[in-house]
Amino acid sequence: MSFFNSIGRSMTRAQRGPKRSPTPTSATFSPTDTQPPTNSAPPSPPAPAKPLYLCSPFVEAALVKGNFKTIVMLPKYVDIMEWVAVNIFDFYTNLNEFYGVIAECCTQQNCPTMSAGQTLNYTWINQDRKSVHLPAPTYIDYVTTWIQNLLDDENVFPTKSSQDFPPSFPSTVKHVYRQLLRVFAHIYHAHYTQILHLRSEPHFNSLFAHFLAFGREYELLEVKDVKGSSSSPVGIGQLWEKWKEMGLLEG
Repeated sequence: MSFFNSIGRSMTRAQRGPKRSPTPTSATFSPTDTQPPTNSAPPSPPAPAKPLYLCSPFVEAALVKGNFKTIVMLPKYVDIMEWVAVNIFDFYTNLNEFYGVIAECCTQQNCPTMSAGQTLNYTWINQDRKSVHLPAPTYIDYVTTWIQNLLDDENVFPTKSSQDFPPSFPSTVKHVYRQLLRVFAHIYHAHYTQILHLRSEPHFNSLFAHFLAFGREYELLEVKDVKGSSSSPVGIGQLWEKWKEMGLLEG
């Protein structure tokens, strides 16, 4: 089901219910023990440790068994834009609650950039249309404030049956989705240990898998945003691939 292709089919909607309410020391030699220098190449740097969220049993932890596609399909008689709107609201609300629990660990000192991989730091576009690096808590505060303002705007997320969704709604929610993905990516990269301490990995993994499945089903999510580039990969790109191998997600 293509969310964007459906816009040309219908911009009207049925009545809608109310919205539902994270040395070793060097050896010492005597002059007589000194060995002649060799031309051997310097040792390679050690490979980075495997992220915990890719390790068993954490990568398998989930509340939902089976493929997530079954829970993202458009219900019968439900308008597609209503379905997307209510799911956007739920993803934002649930992710915001997770971040609120681990926010005390996400400080300007601990997270000076919005990191999401060993070599990846997201930037924010400021009022001068310039990309700037921000501490992760500042970046996430900007994101959540921006999305909350959209959700509260009746011209973007209407709640009255007499008001239709605007033509710009598909592009708006796609932008919202990209920013929510970045918050997920940062929490997995920088704060998954806190998620484990809370024993909340099944809940967080299920929320993220649901988010990925829904985004792919309605064309709200680009694979390049999930995986990143070869020079700056997104950490959760490997999680996406692993879950596909496990049959939780589709390509």
